[in-house]
Amino acid sequence: MGRKKITVVGAGNVGATVAELLVLKELGDVVLVDIVEGLPQGKGLDLNEMAPVERYDALVTGVNDYDATQASDVVVITSGAPRKPGMSRDDLVEINQKIVSSVTEQVAPRSPNAILVIVANPLDAMCTVAHRVSGFPRERVVGMAGVLDSARMRYFLADALKVSVENITAFVLGGHGDTMVPLPRYSTCAGIPIPELLPAETIAAIVERTRNGGAEIVKLLGTSAWYAPAAATVEMVEAILKDKKKILPCAALLQGEYGLEGLFIGVPVKLGAGGVEQIIEIKLTEDESAALKKSAAAVQELVNLLK
Repeated sequence: MGRKKITVVGAGNVGATVAELLVLKELGDVVLVDIVEGLPQGKGLDLNEMAPVERYDALVTGVNDYDATQASDVVVITSGAPRKPGMSRDDLVEINQKIVSSVTEQVAPRSPNAILVIVANPLDAMCTVAHRVSGFPRERVVGMAGVLDSARMRYFLADALKVSVENITAFVLGGHGDTMVPLPRYSTCAGIPIPELLPAETIAAIVERTRNGGAEIVKLLGTSAWYAPAAATVEMVEAILKDKKKILPCAALLQGEYGLEGLFIGVPVKLGAGGVEQIIEIKLTEDESAALKKSAAAVQELVNLLK
């Protein structure tokens, strides 16, 4: 049994940071793919030269074509145009559909048993593209959104409570965008429900900040975030490769769950060696259910824009 093989498509900020975290955790050897000549090779070599200092044996191979991706266990697709200030995720649909479609056409036949982890935005629509193009079962196409959105909410809650982030759990459902559905009722600090610890107005402000978490970073940096998105992606990859059966909020294809059909939406899933091994349905209040349906409608609008 050799090391696991992980392909990361896109050697930009997110992809390169994903590759870095993957090898630091020694989750497997990484093939880093990018169309820019020299970029994945240079970043791969740099990461390999860091290995003696950080003491990992996982290797990064930087390439401009897809032959080296053959027989990957997991393929992470980060490639796509990033958001710029004033740009919504919707604006990215046409540009990134072409990119994600092209990438999936290359990786799926070479790694027919792989699990695809989609990171490109607009996330939920790009999951649909990858699912359609790959022909993979729904269990093996999953989107990274809820882990990131929940991490942002967890940080905001920990900061408000002045406690360790390790004490905080949080759940964010729905599409990866302005209509996402943070659930304070299902969020806790050391097992204590958040509504028992913070006033309603503070929670409402945190919910709003969570919804706009990506836009807040874009406004500050002039481009999309990469450290937290990369870490969230790697948590998902680790759950898959180590068959952890970890419950994480991910974009999964719903087939009747939550009363929704044929859409990739952020929900709690059990993530393991089979990919999305179970979709967990939690009880929602009328308001929460209405918010999830509103989010689903926004995702459907994006899907309707796909060519």
